[in-house]
Amino acid sequence: MNLLQYKTIVLKIGSSLIVDSKNKIKKNWFTKLIEDILFLHKHKKKVIIVSSGAIALGCDLLKINKKNVKLSQFQAIAAVGQIELINLFKKFFEKKKIKISQILLTLDDTEERRRSLNAKETINNLLKMSVMPIVNENDTVGTSEIRYGDNDRLAARVAQICNADCLIMLSDVNGLYSQDPKKNQFAKIIKKVEKIDKKIENLATKSISAYGTGGMITKIKAAKICMQSGCDMILTNGSINNPIKNIAKNKNFTLFKAKSSSLNAKKQWILNSLSTKGSISIDDGAEKALLNGKSLLPIGVTAVEGTFKRGDAIYIINSKKKKLQPEFQRTLVKMLKKLKDLKQIKLKKY
Repeated sequence: MNLLQYKTIVLKIGSSLIVDSKNKIKKNWFTKLIEDILFLHKHKKKVIIVSSGAIALGCDLLKINKKNVKLSQFQAIAAVGQIELINLFKKFFEKKKIKISQILLTLDDTEERRRSLNAKETINNLLKMSVMPIVNENDTVGTSEIRYGDNDRLAARVAQICNADCLIMLSDVNGLYSQDPKKNQFAKIIKKVEKIDKKIENLATKSISAYGTGGMITKIKAAKICMQSGCDMILTNGSINNPIKNIAKNKNFTLFKAKSSSLNAKKQWILNSLSTKGSISIDDGAEKALLNGKSLLPIGVTAVEGTFKRGDAIYIINSKKKKLQPEFQRTLVKMLKKLKDLKQIKLKKY
């Protein structure tokens, strides 16, 4: 596996990689990880880190068992843990004279177009200034409605927003297996996935580590976002020393290979929106026009469902009650004034 073919790499680090089973920071592992990042920098690669671990470190510092914590307490624990997490990175990176920055994002920061563009600009400016962006979900203000709930999909959205061509998912698993390896000793790693279908989705398990909030299900969802954006994703076990360099040597990983995307950045963002607010049903003529690259006009709309505002992403449903094919299934709300002169609408028929 040749990582040097990529220009911009997002590196996602799972919680279980940062601390060991005794909740002690893996100092040697961090040192080796930085060696890997310096290797990428030496070859002029842009690297963005998306790291979990704030809540894990907060729980450890406050001597709290995560299993007994409520969402409101998570926010307070994250406020403590985020300081620990960024100081941890600073301590190790400054030894190699690498400047770092902290970027805290909520779901809305990537789901609202203007805010996602602002995040992209901030990250790009940091890279131009040779500063390492370290991204984490802003758990201190996140509620159940505005949280990702896992940093896997957050990493994928960051990769998509920043036009990265590779997301390396460092986890506590070697890759995607043909069966659950904990239950079947003959399970084999699937080396390459070129399409995520029901068969691939069914291979995902709901296993979650002591501190993590994800599992194979969220990793499959993250891979789907990447692949639809023209970005490869590599899922591998990051617990070994020099986890990035070992991708080239170690055959235990799954490559989710993206096809080149003909969609522009805006359409990729719409397609991968996680918080679609409603839907518009259209007639056959409007569907034909969309598939031929034309715009959606109000005359072709037969029904509107949901509560949304201008700029939100919504589904497009054809006359057979089916979502359009992926690249056309969503649109931004642009024509509200033509539909109804309201800032927000909630209609069934009109």
